Amino acid sequence: MRERAQQSTFVRFEVCAGCGRESAGLGRERANEQPDKETKKQRNKETNKQTNDGGEWARGVCAGSGGERRVGCAGAEARRACAVRARDGAAARREAVRRKQRAQEPEPGRRGAKTALQTATVVIGTRGSPLALAQAYETRRRLIEAHPQLAEEGAIDISVINTSGDMFLDTTLADIGGKGLFTKEIDSAQLRGDVDIAVHSMKDVPTWLPNGIELPCMLPREDTRDAFISLKCKGLSDLPDGSVIGSASLRRKSQLLAMNPTLKVVNFRGNVQTRLRKLREGEVDATLLAIAGLNRMEMEANATSIIEWDEMLPAVAQGAIGITCRSNDTKMLDFLKPLNHADTLTCVSCERSFLAALDGSCRTPIAGQAKIVDGVLKFRGLVARPDGSEMFSCTREGPPSDAVKIGADAGAELKAKIGDDFFVVSEE
Repeated sequence: MRERAQQSTFVRFEVCAGCGRESAGLGRERANEQPDKETKKQRNKETNKQTNDGGEWARGVCAGSGGERRVGCAGAEARRACAVRARDGAAARREAVRRKQRAQEPEPGRRGAKTALQTATVVIGTRGSPLALAQAYETRRRLIEAHPQLAEEGAIDISVINTSGDMFLDTTLADIGGKGLFTKEIDSAQLRGDVDIAVHSMKDVPTWLPNGIELPCMLPREDTRDAFISLKCKGLSDLPDGSVIGSASLRRKSQLLAMNPTLKVVNFRGNVQTRLRKLREGEVDATLLAIAGLNRMEMEANATSIIEWDEMLPAVAQGAIGITCRSNDTKMLDFLKPLNHADTLTCVSCERSFLAALDGSCRTPIAGQAKIVDGVLKFRGLVARPDGSEMFSCTREGPPSDAVKIGADAGAELKAKIGDDFFVVSEE
């Protein structure tokens, strides 16, 4: 590692763990000077804090490479270039592994011939945000634990795919097409065979899946509650009238306005680090994030308080990681089978069935949560007008084996109550 002074900006240079290219990290303003030993030590500390200070790295790493060291390519153009280099490098490594495997593979019928699992390469498709990469690496870790042969170098690769939802951050999801924007490009890559499995935050996945793709696996669910984050208040009830809340979620917005109609909720998109930086810069008085994402990135210390279900019901499938594969790919289905957490799959299936019955999208404020308590599945669902002026809720319970039916019945009940024009709000 070395340091350079360029005009008045201090920049750290290191080798990116993913693509191997020298790259510059985000720096602090400095005068042109040759730093002494103490200054270098302090700058090291500052740079290592950048993930929690709202930097653009995935735990200090270029989003394109997905590496695990605290180094990375800074800037959007550099990250995109790094993603290409990492992708091309990953393809070359996969081909090298395949050549090695073919050279070592005994002739058919001979004793000691390797099984498909022993020679497999798995390509994981994922978005490039820090949270998405953390989830992809969690999946990789679990795959290796379940199938030790996948620990071999090159046996598992992570392919970063830019999605439409990541490209248009200055407008609401509802205005640019809804949840499918986070999955469309990944689905296409999967159907083309560019990736074998895809790792998704389940609350971003539409209730329908493209033909040829199935969802056979969900990892154990994280805490599903929302986190309240503010530098001014300890909780929602402490917010003064007229406070500005940053959130792109209509579900959160409607429930916030139902609590206090004087609150101003503004569009607030971007990855977790970006939102925390905007909060620190004073763009909003508070924001809400899923505590699951903060936990997965070891950033839970940023949460001011946790919001209980009675105060704000979480989104359908919040806190759940789902893994898709091609429907006819028996090898990937075998790989994913031991990773599936049955209770999570049951609860999320109930919630998604509720959402589907309501024909829910990013334009509809809908919340729903299911949990299994003493062998009984308990579900609670909610719909609200976008302005929070009216809300309806329902509860259901029954055997976990009836999860999909329980969710569908709850959705049908609320749909009958609210009418077709419930979500329409006057523009006047």
